[in-house]
Amino acid sequence: MTSPHPQDDRRLAVDGEAFFFEMGPIRPPSEGNDHSLLIRTTRNCSWNQCEFCATYRGEKFGYRQVKDIKKDIDVARAVQEELQNAAAARGRAGWITQDVIRTVWSSNPQLYGEETGNLTLKWQNLHNVAHWLAAGARTVFLQDADALIMRTPGLLEVLNYLTSAFPTVERVTAYARSRSCRRKSLAELLELRQARLLRLHVGLESGCNAVLERMKKGVTAREQVEGGQKVVVAGISLCNYLMPGLGGKELSERHARDSAAVLTEINPDFIRLRSLALRRHSPLLTQAREGLFTELSEDEVVAEIGLLISLLQCDAYLVSDQMANLLYAVEGQLPGDKEKMLQVIDAYLQKPEPERLAFRLRQRWRSFLAVYGSLPAPLEQRVQEAWDALRQEAPEARDRVDAAIAALKEGFV
Repeated sequence: MTSPHPQDDRRLAVDGEAFFFEMGPIRPPSEGNDHSLLIRTTRNCSWNQCEFCATYRGEKFGYRQVKDIKKDIDVARAVQEELQNAAAARGRAGWITQDVIRTVWSSNPQLYGEETGNLTLKWQNLHNVAHWLAAGARTVFLQDADALIMRTPGLLEVLNYLTSAFPTVERVTAYARSRSCRRKSLAELLELRQARLLRLHVGLESGCNAVLERMKKGVTAREQVEGGQKVVVAGISLCNYLMPGLGGKELSERHARDSAAVLTEINPDFIRLRSLALRRHSPLLTQAREGLFTELSEDEVVAEIGLLISLLQCDAYLVSDQMANLLYAVEGQLPGDKEKMLQVIDAYLQKPEPERLAFRLRQRWRSFLAVYGSLPAPLEQRVQEAWDALRQEAPEARDRVDAAIAALKEGFV
């Protein structure tokens, strides 16, 4: 196998044991379906205290050395070359199919043989690169929770190496915390943008200080505004995430109003809604079961989203593209599509209760299946009991539907 960077004197170690690149557990839906190559720059989350989050619970944060990140880029480049060569050998240059993936896997026992180890990760690597190539090889996503926490010289070195290895890359994106955005100077952000870091995904979750403190978010509303505005001024596309329902019943209205005010000040390119789902192993799920947090009903979350949208005074594109959201059709360009989105919300809320119950159960069931393919037997039985209660118009139908939906949402990602 040739060196991924022929201009360098270095040679890639391609022994089977070393032939893999690290991949973190999550990425934004907009970077999903393997449209983006995944390169891990840090491990886990530097904060890792948010009450609603279980993604990195129990995992230790760690910086990765630049040389190790660059080695991962080399491996991804070598995988790319293997896939392209296999496609060309089949007379299908540029067409990366499942047959091409299987050919690369089976014809390289020194890399993918049983004795080489890390087979699950290597299989994920192969599919990530293959699907990325099929999508045009234009975007890269830097994992994990906050790539911007890296020191700027190191991050710039990674970005420059990355775009040198993959000349087709047009945009690099990453998760970032508001505090990391705020701590970078404008000059640093401009340098990063010049190196093709062109979009940051930042989880605000709320613009209400009472909610931020309650959820141990580790940031204030003002810090969120300052960090977000700096990114916008630098010309980096900003995608802010908001979590409807995070204030619970007590703080619902303040959560919506204050969040609308913060987002209006920042004026990001995108607002992505991520409605609260009480997930397994999250502290907030335990608190809800102990009566320390009162979750909104699904209809109350929809109404809260309506209040938020009615108060937004910015030019963002608002999206509901994640399985925790109930109404995917709530999407549009502000301010022009505001009334259209509010009409979607009103139309749902005006439906008779049995129709709303059936809609909610169907949406949550489909979302779970889209990720996992099937339901565990106990969960499938609970969902079936909810459907039966709905069809029979049983008095307990609402309770059965709510219980089934709660169980489904614990497994949401």
